[in-house]
Amino acid sequence: MPGKTYCISTPIYYPSDKLHIGHSYTTTIADTIARYRRMSGYEVLFMTGSDEHGQKIERKAREKGVTPLEYVDPIVESFKVLWEKLNISYDDFIRTTEDRHIKVVQAIFKKIYEKGDIYKSEYEGWYCTPCETFWLERQLVDGKCPDCGRPVELTKEESYFFKMSKYADRLLEYIEEHPEFIRPESRKNEMVSFIKSGLEDLCISRTTFDWGIPVPIDEGHVIYVWFDALSNYLTSAGYLQDEERFAKFWPADLHLVGKEIMRFHTIIWPIMLMALDLPLPKTVFGHGWLILEGDKMSKSKGNVVDPIELIAEFGADAIRYFLLREISFGTDGNFSRAALIKRINSDLANDLGNLLHRSTAMLQKYYQLEVPAPGPYQELDEQLKKLAEEVGANYRKHMDNLEINQGVAEVWRLIGAANKYIDETAPWTLAKEDPERLATVMYTLFEVLRQVALLIGPMMPETADVMWQRLGLEGSVQDQRFSELAWGGYPAGTRVTKGEPLFPRIDEETALKPQSEEDNQVAEKETLSDLKSEITIDDFAKLDLRVAKIIKAEPHPNADRLLKLQVQVGPEERQIIAGIAEHYRPEELVGKEIVIVANLKPAKLRGEISQGMLLAASGEGELALITPEREIAPGGKVK
Repeated sequence: MPGKTYCISTPIYYPSDKLHIGHSYTTTIADTIARYRRMSGYEVLFMTGSDEHGQKIERKAREKGVTPLEYVDPIVESFKVLWEKLNISYDDFIRTTEDRHIKVVQAIFKKIYEKGDIYKSEYEGWYCTPCETFWLERQLVDGKCPDCGRPVELTKEESYFFKMSKYADRLLEYIEEHPEFIRPESRKNEMVSFIKSGLEDLCISRTTFDWGIPVPIDEGHVIYVWFDALSNYLTSAGYLQDEERFAKFWPADLHLVGKEIMRFHTIIWPIMLMALDLPLPKTVFGHGWLILEGDKMSKSKGNVVDPIELIAEFGADAIRYFLLREISFGTDGNFSRAALIKRINSDLANDLGNLLHRSTAMLQKYYQLEVPAPGPYQELDEQLKKLAEEVGANYRKHMDNLEINQGVAEVWRLIGAANKYIDETAPWTLAKEDPERLATVMYTLFEVLRQVALLIGPMMPETADVMWQRLGLEGSVQDQRFSELAWGGYPAGTRVTKGEPLFPRIDEETALKPQSEEDNQVAEKETLSDLKSEITIDDFAKLDLRVAKIIKAEPHPNADRLLKLQVQVGPEERQIIAGIAEHYRPEELVGKEIVIVANLKPAKLRGEISQGMLLAASGEGELALITPEREIAPGGKVK
């Protein structure tokens, strides 16, 4: 029985300049789907590349005083560098200037010509060079390109035409019979409306420039760039060159494209395939744009975000996570530095990072980093196990249906439940009162961590592998299969390794402060410019600072960022509410001596009384409690 296969593609990107974060979004989605399919047991062909011909490239090269190929070579190399840094696992990178592609495009042209679907005539109309698109007078908006809004040029030349109109009814019938062909539904409605408005035959050759693939029957013409570019999917799949590969992977399961090029992929491309008597791709999915300050990112507009710089600052997996989680797949999504940092701090540092860190710290304290065998399960354990199974099933359903951000959200539902499970089971108490129960709790936590590492494998491959190695498991997460999600797969007795935090918290104020060369020069000279106004010794004397010893610590019942502390101050016990939950776990604090403001007026914080305030130092996203250098009896005065 033949194995399962899956063929997925991104658009091939135009090398007029370096890629921006919007291109990274498309390719990260495709890579996540490809990795997900591999981990689901499929043999995958993941295709991407560069679309290098056309009048725009020829003009840019002439301006630079180089040949078109000399112009595009370093830009295409920058694509590959970006994909390497973003951990993109493509199987084939195709350039439309490669001999293998040129041969396929010319063969396609001849096949369709010999079928009678290509003829020579004269073209007179409007052409948008930035979009490489022909337009009729009635299609212009205020005399400009309806896609990009830029000026068009009146063109008149001898050209070859493709009989698009011949296939209009057949394409409409196909779309009607295959509802999964164009997704989401809103894009399908747009395309159907466009076809019904009347398809014109497509001009598919040019004579006014040379940078393109020569028409095989008339070398005074070069093939229109979109006819050339769309054929890349056939070349990459092995058409006319590797029939075994082509038979295995065609038709493509998913063409992933931006909504602005849906017309080319759902009208021109399927009609080309019909003319070749080849099966159509199963799904063309048109995702939304990445919006920056209310406007679509565009290299020509200059409002782009460089993904290389973001990766250098925050790491590839943080960028991948943000793009996958923040944006509902299929709709437009906003990108902002502030939203990125918020996601890193809340989801990656507080939720995922803390779950691994606190679980490992407790395992070291109670079991010398060796995961114990579980005892009998109780209700809380069964609830978490049931949730893990539910999350795994929902995750698979969402990923299969291309609901990527919902699949990611499911994983974080499990992470959040595991963090809550720690607070509910209180391992630090079990260590004193019920060691057998503690073993079950610790095993349960590490089984959840194993499952989380598997589930984030497609979306955050680097982080997943770091977790896998720290959990003492062999190989790479990418080599695992989702069939291994069955509960109980973590081998008891495995030794875990400690490590640095997966995602250190980022100081938002510092990270969001605009930086310039002038700022940096000033920063070298600046002093404590944020000092408050001066006080006198009499003002200071009003504070009663005392040494206090923490005798109990637990989460605040109504606030995730707060901890409820019971402290010994001399002969009395007090309760203090402190906003340190992001930096300290309750079990780390018991027995610690701190400094408090003992004469602060009591206040209620989220429903709990606070009788004082502890002192702490902060900076660069870190926070540390102020503690005496050596042990001082509780109640000792700080002078």
